[in-house]
Amino acid sequence: MKKDIIIAGVGGQGIVSIAAIIGYAAVEAGLFLKQSEVHGMSQRGGEVSSHFRLSDKEVASDLIPQGKADIIISVEPMEALRYLPMLAPGGWVITNSKPFINIPNYPDIDLILGEIENLPNHLAFDADNVAKELRATKSANIVLLGAASPFLDIDYVKLENAIRLIFGRKGEAVVNVNLDALKKGRDYAETYQLTASI
Repeated sequence: MKKDIIIAGVGGQGIVSIAAIIGYAAVEAGLFLKQSEVHGMSQRGGEVSSHFRLSDKEVASDLIPQGKADIIISVEPMEALRYLPMLAPGGWVITNSKPFINIPNYPDIDLILGEIENLPNHLAFDADNVAKELRATKSANIVLLGAASPFLDIDYVKLENAIRLIFGRKGEAVVNVNLDALKKGRDYAETYQLTASI
């Protein structure tokens, strides 16, 4: 088993939380992992990314070679587009379709989504709106993680356990909201796959 994952977005969108949840779940599953530093602007609105490598064998490097990423999880659509050259043939892009417009010349969102929709394996949906429907506006990142979960080859229960561990100190309500967000994203991905296969 080997999964090379790029996690991307902008500062303040919860990239570190996605990486932490996958990391804890991978450790519980007995997998080897390496994560690169979180690169980019640390202030809210700056581009942020991290390479995350999982395997049942020891991992030598924390950086993913170009064209070898199995999954891109992006909380912002333009950031998904930025990392497309890293995607392996047959790789998946799971991205929020809602832009975070942090620059005055932000490209046309329809053009960005058009590029993503041309890929054979993609999920692009408004994770912000899903989180809002759950009354959990800060959990769009967890919705996207849920949507990516069928492709991670990690037992879903271990992702739930990681959420309980990471958010436990914030109280039961916060844990439950994030568990709901994870499930909603998972449900979306499973419905999408079912529809795509018909």
